Amino acid sequence: MQDKIYIREYYLDKIRGFYHSDLIKVISGIRRCGKSCFMLSVIEDLKKNGVAEEDIIYLNLDKRGFTKIKTPEALEETIEQRISDDHFKYLLIDEVQNVKGFEETINAYREDGNFSIFITGSNSYLLSGELATKLTGRYIEIEMFTLNFHEYLEMKQFLGKAVKPNLTEEFTEYIRFGGFPKTLEFDQLEDKDTYVSGVISQILDKDVRQHRKIRNRAVFDRVMTYIINNFGATTSLSSIADYFRNEERINILPETLNNYLNILENAKIIYKCPRFDVKSKKSLRGEQKYYLADLNIYFSRNVDARINYGPVLENIVYTYLCAKGYKVSVGRIGALECDFITRINDEYRYIQVAMTIMDERTENREYMPFTKIRDNYPKYLLTIDTLLQKRDGVIHKNIIDFIAKDENL
Repeated sequence: MQDKIYIREYYLDKIRGFYHSDLIKVISGIRRCGKSCFMLSVIEDLKKNGVAEEDIIYLNLDKRGFTKIKTPEALEETIEQRISDDHFKYLLIDEVQNVKGFEETINAYREDGNFSIFITGSNSYLLSGELATKLTGRYIEIEMFTLNFHEYLEMKQFLGKAVKPNLTEEFTEYIRFGGFPKTLEFDQLEDKDTYVSGVISQILDKDVRQHRKIRNRAVFDRVMTYIINNFGATTSLSSIADYFRNEERINILPETLNNYLNILENAKIIYKCPRFDVKSKKSLRGEQKYYLADLNIYFSRNVDARINYGPVLENIVYTYLCAKGYKVSVGRIGALECDFITRINDEYRYIQVAMTIMDERTENREYMPFTKIRDNYPKYLLTIDTLLQKRDGVIHKNIIDFIAKDENL
């Protein structure tokens, strides 16, 4: 076990209440977002809370000594070898999908009642619906994201790297190279680029293109490229199908298109942000937005490095709020749209995200949706302006400072 682990408190806070539960804890998230290190931080946290080391069984099935464990029988034998008494045990298995048919073994230990079980594995398998069926729904999902800007700054300091005095410069670099934790170990921009490009290629090859439900990989790749390149745009199955029929001369059945989008979601490459009607407080079918698990999924696949700050800033705010436990939707207020409506503990927050409101027309456009909201829940305008506006009771925040300080709504 490595000596120093950067502790990601967001996720420890979410999982601590289930440490002693018989519910299986499934830790999910895009490949290389830090799930294995998080597993190690759970172990350290258990020890700090008085759990004896001999009561913790940790198997990383990708590591030397465990790579030959391919069957449920071999998995069970390895676990049994590490049980020395009848004390309550904490069983943590990394890359559990390496064992074909692992569910039966995991479920048996859960049924035993003397184990708290934590697993990570391939998102494309674990979250495809098969796990829910085979484990009879007796699990919870702890969803991890790549580093947000606050964590990015913290981890940089943790690694002994200098943080630029001008946070805007750091923020620009964060946008360009994303939040995959290992990226911070490299100092040269070329090395960062090489690493993240390799990670993205690995994710697309291992978690997506090998999926058995993809029959026409060329068409799937076109759909994937379309969704990645149009992140943050309002879309629907019908509008995507229309685009491919009219512009690409490709006819895609709605069920096929929906299946392709589900594969990308299950691999944690994209996240669907549904629309929510402010007046009725109900989710709406049809149109939604898709955001990326990490911005480098876009930048690594496009030679044009120009930044379209509208969707980029929305994406950063979206993943930040999701990581902090907010339920996030796109808001509809009559004919207008509010970038985000968040809910936590049955309380709502309304959010507009923009690069700047330094000209009057843009300011009026961003404030317009707020004028149509009749309840008294807080309203936020998030921009990268350094001069903040005071208007109509709306809370205007600088996005860089807001996230760097780990603030809540």
